[in-house]
Amino acid sequence: MGELTVKEPSLYMVKAVAILDNDGNRLVTKYYDDQFPTSKEQKSFEKNLFNKTHKANSEIIMFEGLTCVYRSNVDLFFYVVGSSQENELILASVLNALYESVSQILRKNVEKRALLDNMDAVFLAVDEICDGGIILDSDATSIVQKVSLRTDDLNIGEQTMAQHLAKKLEVLQSAKEQIKWSLLK
Repeated sequence: MGELTVKEPSLYMVKAVAILDNDGNRLVTKYYDDQFPTSKEQKSFEKNLFNKTHKANSEIIMFEGLTCVYRSNVDLFFYVVGSSQENELILASVLNALYESVSQILRKNVEKRALLDNMDAVFLAVDEICDGGIILDSDATSIVQKVSLRTDDLNIGEQTMAQHLAKKLEVLQSAKEQIKWSLLK
């Protein structure tokens, strides 16, 4: 009789997170291991996964030796990928956290155009959910709060930069005026 091998438990549960458009093109992707080391291999995997799932009615698929959970809405497809031994319920909770977070960030307008307009916040949400394949948070409200804190920081930085540029322009304009008056004397 063959020996049954049990895989060592690991915190590295997620292999990839992806959001594709309704043509199977990547919008947001994050790979956490080297199963698909090049961009070409990743895009090929995404295209094949999309072709296999975009007309399907289920929420989970075993694809190329991986467990993939997915969900679609309007013109977006959300995927969370784990190993073949990974617990589907855990992957589904990550998928739900991703979808609900994006939904809240986009104010329930979950479609490609809104996602593209809020890409920075969506990338931050993906980073809050999972880091290096380790699940950090699966509570959408908590994730959105963390993301909004970070985007507020970015806005303050942009505002400060805008104020800084305005001040430089003011100084430049003043110098220009002084040079003009010194030449006219």
